[in-house]
Amino acid sequence: MIETFINDSISVKQHILNDSQLIALIYQAADDCVTALRNGNKIIFAGNGGSFSDAQHISAELVGRFVVERESLPSVTLGTNSSSITAIGNDYGYDQVYARELSSIGAKGDVFFPISTSGNSPNIIEAIKVANAKGIISYGLTGYTGGKMAELCPCIKIPSGATPRIQEAHITIGHSICGYIEDRMFRKA
Repeated sequence: MIETFINDSISVKQHILNDSQLIALIYQAADDCVTALRNGNKIIFAGNGGSFSDAQHISAELVGRFVVERESLPSVTLGTNSSSITAIGNDYGYDQVYARELSSIGAKGDVFFPISTSGNSPNIIEAIKVANAKGIISYGLTGYTGGKMAELCPCIKIPSGATPRIQEAHITIGHSICGYIEDRMFRKA
């Protein structure tokens, strides 16, 4: 059983490697992150459950460090202020928890990574709508169909319908983007 899980994870990542359009989209997202950071903007993440943990993890790699010893990069994960989440959820509904936060801290030129394995999380969909209205660049991290997210923003769609395999690939892509950012911004000539 363990070997099967590992082989399944490898297979999904091999499919990603073999998809030149998907790889090109990941490069585009990484390039947009570098441009945003060089222009004084920030990288914003949001997700639910395991995707929330993934969002925090990737954001922490930017704020702390990924591999290179360097200055901190501006990044935030929506939903980390429990007082805001409970107040917004109570007053406006849970589908507005990320949209309301993003409307307060997001700015034109920021890059937003909404994460949803199904692509259909209502609070993620509402946040993407706010991002679009504010001129925030969005790249959805999702599963193979893209769900409703695919109608609202470019999506890095993992070629799997299995949540664990999708989440594993999201971390791999997040780490790849962090490595790319560090290389482009802090590489010694």
